[in-house]
This record gives sequence, structure tokens and C-alpha cells, in this order.
Amino acid sequence: MVAFGFALSSEEHTPQELVRQSALAEQHGFSFALISDHYHPWTEHQGQSAFVWSALGAIAQVTSALQVGTGVTCPIIRMHPAILAQAAATTQMLFDGRFFLGVGSGEQLNEHVTGEPWPNAGTRLEMLEEAIELMRLLWRGREVSRIGKHFVTDEARIFSLPEQAPRVYVAVKGHRAIDLAGRIGDGLVGLAPDREITERFEAHGGAGKPRIAQVATCFAPTEGESRALVHEWWPNVGLKGRLSSELKTPEDIESAVEIPATVDSGMYRIVLGNDPARYIEAVQKMVDAGYDHVYVHNIGQQQDAFMEFAERELMPALPLDPARLAAVDISHANADAAS
Repeated sequence: MVAFGFALSSEEHTPQELVRQSALAEQHGFSFALISDHYHPWTEHQGQSAFVWSALGAIAQVTSALQVGTGVTCPIIRMHPAILAQAAATTQMLFDGRFFLGVGSGEQLNEHVTGEPWPNAGTRLEMLEEAIELMRLLWRGREVSRIGKHFVTDEARIFSLPEQAPRVYVAVKGHRAIDLAGRIGDGLVGLAPDREITERFEAHGGAGKPRIAQVATCFAPTEGESRALVHEWWPNVGLKGRLSSELKTPEDIESAVEIPATVDSGMYRIVLGNDPARYIEAVQKMVDAGYDHVYVHNIGQQQDAFMEFAERELMPALPLDPARLAAVDISHANADAAS
């Protein structure tokens, strides 16, 4: 059984459009959404990259049941974790408990803008763990003065606090990130339909915690039209290995995927066309891999048509769990984990 969600792509849509899409997603029956947190889009053509915390404040006012989280925020370089702790606390208040904070170790594409050096992956995970610990200390409402290995706070205290601190979901790729997510996260955010990920997460402390997976799609009347849209709007699907976290600018990414065959090589990750069976199969693969929340990133501008399709063709056929549609599921699950 699974909860079904929607991706709000900050790189492809204006902030006004993201707010509109969030209200529409709720109307069409999606139970949760993740909104990307970027400083730059992946490519120039995508053309957008709004400040996510402003967009979240507006989204809170046009939704009443949709659970919304960041997918994901990097709390280690571009913004100090003490500032993000305040932003997340305020956002949780505006959402009346429907917000969750997805975090990850970031991409240089977004984090280099302050001029700070870009650490290696191991150091970034170490920083991420310290950042989560610091945010949770601040969410207790106490004054925090601390000289950590990576972050310093001086008599910091958050006064506007929600009744329930935001849940922290950790995005994962490699084993170290999975272990970290299981040990200190309130949940996991993954991309691959690989049971080894969820089993390792559970073995390292994640048993019983929510597991969120993303499915990438491109809805269009034909597979050929979908392929053309992916080339136009999401060529970064062709990035290999660590390039997605190491490249510095949209121009760098465009250079890395300028050969059409490079984009095509990553097309297997995306559900194309309008055959409901393909979409249902992709979601089911995630469920079979151990995820209990699956959200769809539909590439391109055809969001209204996709949501109508999802409500009409997908939701009736998916193994949706009514118990997971309640707002308490994500925003209050595993409340003891942050204490």
C-alpha cells in the first residue's frame, strides 16, 4: 500500500505556477508533494529557480490537506542550518503540521554561490549530520551557543515554534547516506527501485519510518513527443555518476549533455507517453522495493493534463492506502525520533 504524491519542480515553473499546481494537486487527490530547492536550474532553458521558502508560505495558504516537504534542501553551505531551522519552523506553523523537511548533501550547482569551497562527499555527509543535530536543538526552543566541527551558533534561539517539530527526511544515494538516514532521519527519500536501499535503511535504524521514492515521467500523447519534451526540459537525465553533484553551472550541465545520445542514455529512468500501465508499473516497482510513499515528477509544462490523467487512470488502479492519506502520516510519524 502506498501514498501517492506530486513533485513541484522549481526549476521548470514560476513560483506563481508552483502555488497553483499545489492547489490543483490537492484537488486531484494527491496526498503529498515535494518541492525542489535550487539556486540555479539544471539548464538555462528550464529558466526558473525561485526561493523555496517564499513559495512554501504561499502554498500553505492555498492548501488545507496536502502534506508538503522540500525535495530536498541542502542545509550545509548556501544557508546556515540555524537559518534553515528558523525557516522550517515557521513553515511548519504556516502548514499547521503538514510540512516536512527533506535534506541532502547538495550539488555544487546550488551551493557554490556564496564562494565557499565545495567539500568532498564524505565531508558533506558529516556536515549534514551536524546540521540536522543543530536544527533539532534549536527546535526545542532553547538558546544554543555551540562551536561544532563545521558550524558555530552564538546565543541562537527560535521563538516562533510549531507544536510539533518538522520531520527530517534524508535523501540517499550511497551506503553512507542510507546508514545516516536510518540512524538519524525520520524517513528516507530515494530514487532507485532497489530493495537493498530500504532494507539497509531499516537495518540501520529506519524500521517503521516512512520511505519516499520519486518516479520521473513525461506525459504526452505519444512516446516520441515525450522524448522530445525530455530533451527540451530535462536533458540532465543524461548526467552520469557524480556529475550531477559536481558540475558548477547550468552551462556546465548543458555541455555535459549536449550530444542527444547522452540524454537518450538516461531515458530509461523516465516513464514516457500516456499508457497507464507503464505508470502503474513504475509505481509498483517502488512499492515492491519497499517504499510506502511514491511521488511523480512529471517533466515539462503539461501539468494540468497529467493531473487529470493521474486522477482518472492511475489512482483507481494503484494500491493506495487510505490510512496514509491522513496528514498525520508524514508530519507526525515517528515523533520520538527528534527528541
